[in-house]
Amino acid sequence: MSSLGSEILHYCKYQERCHSEVRNKLYELGFATPEVERQLASLIETGVLNEERFARAFAGGKFRMKQWGREKIKQQLKLRKISDYCIKKAMTEIPPDAYEKTLNKLAFKKTEEIKKDRSLLSKKSKLYRYLVQKGYERDMVMDVIKICLETD
Repeated sequence: MSSLGSEILHYCKYQERCHSEVRNKLYELGFATPEVERQLASLIETGVLNEERFARAFAGGKFRMKQWGREKIKQQLKLRKISDYCIKKAMTEIPPDAYEKTLNKLAFKKTEEIKKDRSLLSKKSKLYRYLVQKGYERDMVMDVIKICLETD
């Protein structure tokens, strides 16, 4: 394997990558289109590159580390051209009980931050925008807002 080939192998083994990231990196390294496709095929065949594995790692990591919701994770996976099948598999990495617990924790923490706002409407609006921006589903956000701001 050439030094460029070993460089791409290291790039893939360092952390999980999706096909589009590896394709872009190969072009960046100066590979021509036929060679890019050959390299990609080789990495997939040897199991170094696996979109489902990437999607699962991405979803689990973003949920645990950045506390992103399912909607934001799905959106980011789609931007990386991940198939619907792999996105569906990735969502199984987020335990429903932990998801709800995280949403509640984020909501109560944000509620404390905005406690000084006088207007209930302003509090609802800020909390709603924050949680939706984090990627949580609108219906779940509305439910948790009712709980958080009732106790206020």
